[in-house]
Amino acid sequence: MKNTYIIGEIGQNHNGSVDIANLIVDLVARPVREEVFGLELHPMDAVKMTKRDLNEELTVSQMNRIYDTPNSFGRTYGEHRAALELSNEEHFEVYQHAKSKGLDFIETLCAVGCLSLLKFFTPDKLKVASRDLTNLPLLAALAETKLPIILSTGMSGKKELDDALDVITRYHDKISILHCVSQYPTHPDNLNLNTIPFLKEHYPQYQIGFSDHTIGISAPVVAVGMGAEIIEKHITIDRHMKGTDQAGSLGPDGVNRMLRDIRVVEHWLGKKSLYIDASVAAAKEKLERSIASKRNIYKGEVITASDIHMLSPGNGFKWSEKEKVIGKIAQNDIPANEIILSDMIN
Repeated sequence: MKNTYIIGEIGQNHNGSVDIANLIVDLVARPVREEVFGLELHPMDAVKMTKRDLNEELTVSQMNRIYDTPNSFGRTYGEHRAALELSNEEHFEVYQHAKSKGLDFIETLCAVGCLSLLKFFTPDKLKVASRDLTNLPLLAALAETKLPIILSTGMSGKKELDDALDVITRYHDKISILHCVSQYPTHPDNLNLNTIPFLKEHYPQYQIGFSDHTIGISAPVVAVGMGAEIIEKHITIDRHMKGTDQAGSLGPDGVNRMLRDIRVVEHWLGKKSLYIDASVAAAKEKLERSIASKRNIYKGEVITASDIHMLSPGNGFKWSEKEKVIGKIAQNDIPANEIILSDMIN
């Protein structure tokens, strides 16, 4: 059984607080259990945070525009972004906490200047946000670190993806590609999960996954069934907290249900084969049909095709074996509507 690599995206749901970020890490690290069969399931694999360099974020006019919304953390958009930004040292604190819980730590670095973070620690992977797939200078700088890179395709077509791959593969090929739609939340008509098998067909050398912005947990579960090897989903400790991403994220119960369902799907998928599983042996014998007597057959009589039909249980001859019964002589009296077993006939 292959485990899907599941990433809990903290993003900006920490609201500028290391303590909240660490609480989200604790949420992600909780054990997962399937109650009916008593399965202890593999928890989430990684958390992801985002680092911005506000000097390389938006134009001056956009940073200075008034940002008057219920989810604003500042008078202007620049002040809002600054309030949500954690320092390199604070990212390191969350990294250490995640590592203490056995989780991988992934960083989205949104500008070349953000690579200063790597002086403090080395993330397990780097993530490229959808908006930066066409930011080829940034891709080159990230690829030069030789760290594995995850690309999100939320705003791009095949050409943009190919251009990005061309830049990164000059340095290495440790690349994963996530199908994504950068609509928050994503409308059902726009999700197009069939992009996952398209990516697996056209980019077989890379891991293919799904970064989800839909409401609920069904889309990631279906994506795993379609072959996604990585799932990324926004997570939070409280969907009612202030913040633009909170309502569209999974809270504690949603995280647990998504993890449970994805891990159970991994058990479901099994192998490409058609076979009789050992677990159905009892049901097979109880419910399947066998050749049975249609009338009272007396000792010494020759059994004919008109003397037999099919009844449960399934511990006798199958219809495909009827030639082992037809034309044989009853060794003893066989009552009507009873299974004909091998020791009853000659």
